[in-house]
Amino acid sequence: MDILIPDRLSTLGHPQRLAVFRLLMRRYPDRVPATELANALELKPNTLSTYVSALMQTGLISQERVGTSLRYSVDMDVTQATIGFLLHDCCRGRPEICSPFSSDASHRISEMTDRKFNVLFICTGNSARSIFAEAILRDLSPDRFNVYSAGTKPRSDLNPFALEVLEHNGHDVSELRAKNIGEFQTENAPALDFVFTVCDQAANEECPAWQGQTISAHWGLPDPVNVQGTDAEKSLAFRQTYGALRNRMTGFTALPIASLDRISLQKAVDDIGQIKNEG
Repeated sequence: MDILIPDRLSTLGHPQRLAVFRLLMRRYPDRVPATELANALELKPNTLSTYVSALMQTGLISQERVGTSLRYSVDMDVTQATIGFLLHDCCRGRPEICSPFSSDASHRISEMTDRKFNVLFICTGNSARSIFAEAILRDLSPDRFNVYSAGTKPRSDLNPFALEVLEHNGHDVSELRAKNIGEFQTENAPALDFVFTVCDQAANEECPAWQGQTISAHWGLPDPVNVQGTDAEKSLAFRQTYGALRNRMTGFTALPIASLDRISLQKAVDDIGQIKNEG
């Protein structure tokens, strides 16, 4: 047994340290700036520093300096080793205990080839980036995907610059609307195969775990709504965001989903989220 495993479990037993770790897990493989962590969790900088130091001492997270910013990420090898200890050492591989966690690690998501995959894109306002993603993927591959979008705090109206860009690129916007994420958390909601967050704020928020074998990833992009300047400058920001999302959707539709196991598919969608934000 790794001698640090008890220390790691003890470290994660602290509610606020666990909250930091969980947020970084939701954002994996991103490296999240300290200021963003502190703001998302409503922590003072010195308090956050104490928590991340404890997590780093046990190897659960790593630190990187980018200019004057400190950024943090989960160390997935250490995390997997810790979880593996609990599953394989503590429960001794007993199938009645461990199988819900371990038996489907190589399960192919696409054994249900008789239907389309359900994909949900989440952002905070559901007025631009997630709406872009919904419209692009739906039009790129209508025979393979049912596509939805939602917001954790949706605005009442879609952004006019976003609608202009969509119409310019030939998308039908008549059925698009801002929706609350709650619509997809009811008993009658579609079973989701893929869930992607496209803004950092939504990824940082606490959301219930999705039921079933949902593949999730973070494809964060800067919010074009925050761009200041002339209408032409704002329109350019929306066009660039649209282009970046179209690049990612093109990569996603090219994936051989039917031939990938869950681990390979998860890595593939994580990699798409790291495509540079270029339109």
